[in-house]
Amino acid sequence: MHHSSSSRALARLNLGPRLFILAAVVALIVLDISGAAARPFVGGPGRPVVPPALTFATESLDGSGNNLFHPTWGQAGTNYLRLAPANYADHIATMVAGPNARFISNRIFNDLGQNLFSENNISQWGWAWGQFLDHDMGLRDETPAEDASVAFNASDPLESYSNETGSIAFNRTPAAPGTGVTTPRQQVNTLSSYLDASNVYGVTGARATWLRNPDGTLMLPDNYLPKVGARGNAATAPAMDLMGQLAGNPNDAVVAGDVRANENLGLTAIQTLFAREHNRIVASLPNTLTGDQKYQIARQVVGAEVQYITYNEFLPALGVKLAPYRGYNPFVNAGISNEFATVGFRAHSMVHGDFDVDFEPGQYSDAQLAAFTAEGVSVSNTPDEHSLTIPLGLAFGNPDLLPQVGLGTMLAALGNEHQYKNDEQIDNELRSVLFEIPKPDAPPGSFNCQDPNVEPNCFTDVSDLGVDDVMRGRDHGMPSYNAMRVEFGLAPKTSFTAITGESTDKLPAGLTINSPQILDFTKLLDSNGNVIDPTSPAAQDSAVTGVRRATLAARLKAIYGNVNNVDAFVGMVSEPHVPGTEFGQLQLAIWKDQFTRLRDGDRFFYQNDPALQLIALRYGVTFRHSLADIITLNTGTPVGPDVFHAPPPAPAPAVVTPDSGHHHGDPGGFSTPADSTQPGRRRDTQH
Repeated sequence: MHHSSSSRALARLNLGPRLFILAAVVALIVLDISGAAARPFVGGPGRPVVPPALTFATESLDGSGNNLFHPTWGQAGTNYLRLAPANYADHIATMVAGPNARFISNRIFNDLGQNLFSENNISQWGWAWGQFLDHDMGLRDETPAEDASVAFNASDPLESYSNETGSIAFNRTPAAPGTGVTTPRQQVNTLSSYLDASNVYGVTGARATWLRNPDGTLMLPDNYLPKVGARGNAATAPAMDLMGQLAGNPNDAVVAGDVRANENLGLTAIQTLFAREHNRIVASLPNTLTGDQKYQIARQVVGAEVQYITYNEFLPALGVKLAPYRGYNPFVNAGISNEFATVGFRAHSMVHGDFDVDFEPGQYSDAQLAAFTAEGVSVSNTPDEHSLTIPLGLAFGNPDLLPQVGLGTMLAALGNEHQYKNDEQIDNELRSVLFEIPKPDAPPGSFNCQDPNVEPNCFTDVSDLGVDDVMRGRDHGMPSYNAMRVEFGLAPKTSFTAITGESTDKLPAGLTINSPQILDFTKLLDSNGNVIDPTSPAAQDSAVTGVRRATLAARLKAIYGNVNNVDAFVGMVSEPHVPGTEFGQLQLAIWKDQFTRLRDGDRFFYQNDPALQLIALRYGVTFRHSLADIITLNTGTPVGPDVFHAPPPAPAPAVVTPDSGHHHGDPGGFSTPADSTQPGRRRDTQH
């Protein structure tokens, strides 16, 4: 339902120390995980002292009861919070109109294959951990509702792909029960909002039971996630989303707490890592505990580890600084906001078009390397380089590839590569051929269609994640960009140059919004502001800023006409970054709001949960592990202490004096002899 301004303020309220007495009372409400009351020590002549069953409050699977005063806050199956009034054309449910989303994508999100990297040296763990968290706290009802497919214009001068269906498929999210008729349409979050590792365990008893063994461990055949047939009948396994190759081979899917665990190789690796971590903790516990007790202890610790890494490594690395923690506040609603889920937590520009994986000489046999090549993996095995390049298309829906590569090797690779810059540009693996496999008559070695760059002629349809980002905002009734800024305490922007930080919103003379030349890169800059020779390897290894023939402001103005018409997602990713962060003002404000509420409104937050101290004292098991610790403990693979930062790239040779500032485009910028750079793809070759 629509929240009044007072209720929206209440969701963010923090009373802190004034709730000390209340918090103490809450801490006394305990649950014996063995199902029996706590017992004193028992002993006698010749009899060992038996410790009492550990007594502490445990989290429900679905988040219910976390807040004792508002038991449904953050519970799976409840509506996303709305912090701003819903924005529907009829004020109830009809999507607002706007420019065609593929038209926007071809002019704003199209990266022409040019690599632009994080200016803060954030590794691929930035987006990978973000996706892992996303799958812990939010999932809309994926049941297809009304068809709102986006028209595909094959005659668009900026369109390089073909689409035999004539449209890009898009279905609306179903209306939450009781909404969208006389009251504004709302959407359901099918997951628990809390950071509780529900992506490892599930939010239903049926899924959790399927995943666990009687001894308290999670089922991990050969130390990897179980396939759907692991219990004997694949038809009875918990449902999993099928994408890419899995659409035609559903029995190859692996099962985890979240339905999206097969989505890409990096995500599957992280899901596997924390299932192993659960089992490592169980193995460290004494056999005086039952299997159920071990399971609950390990689950409590793993959830705390996810929180600990998020608040002590992930958020600081990305430049998200929160106010100091003042203790649990039951008046703060930790629920995921629609604004966060639908706009703010979408950072698809960060995602690489491939995984570059280094390996040790002799790590793989000649037969294994030949098998990689046959599957579509590019193999470099020379005296100077030992690496695999796995196209993102091959990594989609391909969990069988993880045991072949090796868990530790895959996780280490995420920390050795720089993630892409969180800007308006999206790799064509995501922007045009998401989850698709090449057509049957594609050239031999079909995944060569995606390496070294995406070949449009290999595909028959277009699937565009940028289109989905724009359309989902309209589907969920998101406010416009300026209205969203106001909701999060920011001043509205009065011009397109104010949005982007550029000097002009005029297209170059002789060019229109339909001229392909507007996207040409005319200058590339490294993190020090040095101009990079566009013909040098550094152009694909070290660039953090790309200047285009037409400024981003000019393209936005030509598309939207008025700053108040800009879609929230498009405006958000068009903002220059706040120094020292990966975000513009709006996205940073949305993250701060949500991660503050997730912390302050969670009774089981690691700094508030007394059970974690009891577990540490009784069994020597601690949640205070860095992500690097957890990787090494569960794979034996040594990694650096800070996996969220990749090694800095080699300095790029400068061709002119340093040039600083934020650039999306500059008609007067440096041009190559061909008048533009023509890069092959967005790929980081620095390891």
